[in-house]
Amino acid sequence: MPTSNHVPIREIENQWIPMPDGTRLAARMWMPQDAVSRPVPAILELIPYRKRDFMRGRDEAIHRWFAGAGYAAVRVDVRGTGDSQGLLFDEYSRQEHDDAVAVIAWLAAQPWCSGKVGMTGISWGGFNSLQVAARAPEALGAIITLCAADDRYADDAHYMGGCLLNENMQWGTAFMANNALPPDPEIVGENWRAMWLDRLDHAVPFPALWMDHQRRDDYWRHGSVNEDFAAIRCPVYAVGGWADGYTNAVGRLLAGLDCPRKGLIGPWAHNWPHDAVPEPSIGFLQEAVRWWDHWLKGIDDGIMDEPMLRVWMQDSLPPRSSYEERPGRWIAEQAWPSPRIGRQRLHLQLGRLMPEPGRQGTLSITSPQTTGLLGGEWCAFGAEGELPGDQRVDDGRSLTFDSDALDDDLEILGAPVVHLQISADRPCAMVAVRVNEVLPCGASTRITYGLLNLAHRDSHESPAPLEPGRSYDVVIRLKDIAHRFAAGSRIRLAISTAYWPIAWPSPEPVLLTLATGPGCLDLPVRPQDPADADLAPFGPPLSAPRDDVHHLRPHPVQRSVEIDLSSNETVYTWRNGGDLGDAALARMPAINLDIGSSFLKRYRIGEDDPLTARTELVMRTTMRRDDWNIRVEVRTYLTATATDFLFKGDIEAFEGDQQVAHRHWDQRIPRDLL
Repeated sequence: MPTSNHVPIREIENQWIPMPDGTRLAARMWMPQDAVSRPVPAILELIPYRKRDFMRGRDEAIHRWFAGAGYAAVRVDVRGTGDSQGLLFDEYSRQEHDDAVAVIAWLAAQPWCSGKVGMTGISWGGFNSLQVAARAPEALGAIITLCAADDRYADDAHYMGGCLLNENMQWGTAFMANNALPPDPEIVGENWRAMWLDRLDHAVPFPALWMDHQRRDDYWRHGSVNEDFAAIRCPVYAVGGWADGYTNAVGRLLAGLDCPRKGLIGPWAHNWPHDAVPEPSIGFLQEAVRWWDHWLKGIDDGIMDEPMLRVWMQDSLPPRSSYEERPGRWIAEQAWPSPRIGRQRLHLQLGRLMPEPGRQGTLSITSPQTTGLLGGEWCAFGAEGELPGDQRVDDGRSLTFDSDALDDDLEILGAPVVHLQISADRPCAMVAVRVNEVLPCGASTRITYGLLNLAHRDSHESPAPLEPGRSYDVVIRLKDIAHRFAAGSRIRLAISTAYWPIAWPSPEPVLLTLATGPGCLDLPVRPQDPADADLAPFGPPLSAPRDDVHHLRPHPVQRSVEIDLSSNETVYTWRNGGDLGDAALARMPAINLDIGSSFLKRYRIGEDDPLTARTELVMRTTMRRDDWNIRVEVRTYLTATATDFLFKGDIEAFEGDQQVAHRHWDQRIPRDLL
């Protein structure tokens, strides 16, 4: 609930914001009741996730809080989504950025606005906050970016280390479904059906679009703010979570930007820190208001006197696929990169990680294609079963190197780096590298990991095939992490040639040969700092009240792995919303609307043949009010030959029982050293 210092607010259910080309974007707004007589700064969130219905409750909890703290909070649907006019053809387009600049100028010119604007958002909104900041609109005073990346190729849901992520299909399918929904007739009027059909006629098979760009080309450079950090001049607060897919950008932004900046990383999955798991969640909205007060109102509240980077140092813990809480403590660094962080090198010997180099030898591995089943989701959202489980099964399918049992606790902060001298018997190969903590009982907890398509060993822009049998020196930078290895545990480095279902497999089984002498693991070791004990605590996790939502039908999450022992096929199934014909359903009395969705993803692969890999995703979305009844079903499939990806997709849209549109795609996309 709001704290007592929150001011009375007024809400505007829909506000049209005109664009220079005549298109109108739809906004929902909250602001102090007296803002016209006492203008306030505005805070913008511009995302394609439907302000009117599916994101309604989330928006209310956040933006009502900002309004109660003395800001005009503005939630805008991206052009071509929700209730906004126009069409959307891709994520983070130049048109989207142009629109954002125009929205910021419009906000700054309103009589209730002081002329200062902030921008924020999580995931999509975190990306475009950075991208719009790089456009340097005059009125943009500061941003808060959450769970986003500065590099669209290297660190988004599409590719990792030059390897194709299955998240590309999952996210792309969900995005197709979101964009196939109609605007609300109560907002846009009788033109809603024409707008809907226009969207369906121009629907884009997003997973295929992104697979058309398998290298880091100009397509990915657009919107990657690490191309020119100097373009961002307004203050930046970058926030992430260790269980999220986007943590690495926080450190890179702190290191690369010259503007005032801060970083915060908790134990959280892909969610706002006041509403996130694993615990501890924090009073993030209070922290955000401190940031806005300093940069948009000129209040010296001391936030910039605090350390640049604050993170949750996670304690040693047995492996589980879900945690309600991650034990640990808050730590801080005054600058990043921190001069306090040292490097401890452990050398690869035959099955060992040792402080000194040993005798040179070679080890070879061809991992089963099912290696990685215990890897969890590429990006966790806070549901049960998303995190990596006990790694012993995957460890047994990998080359492993163990340290001696630790005499004392060892804490790391940053990105471990692995140096390998490696050869392969095929021109295309991938390597997956994990750092695990092996507890005295033998349980193995994944701490961090990294992937590398070996054709990308020198460059994501200009990959080159491997020469079979030739030895290459490669460097794999693992994901950033803060972790305390407990005394008595061992550090394990695990190396495999497959990591399914997180990453699509190489076109052929690969025999990797590793030279143990030159190989090593560099750990970013952080000495303890007594000043950590004096850090001011965050406030409790608070948010504003939301309108009532009545859950008419539950949405259970089911995860299962089935192994057919006769065919050696393994099937990983994730199902949300019960049976596909029975989507989860919720009623929103404030707008007299029922909404619901269900999602199925099924990943199949044979133990020995990477060309048996197959993904199937199905999403069903429903909207109904009185006699208005909308249903959209999206199905996508991906298989591959040795030379091509084979993508199929369908969108079916229904009004009542009548099908109003059906789009079908059947595309062959050449594999580009992937």
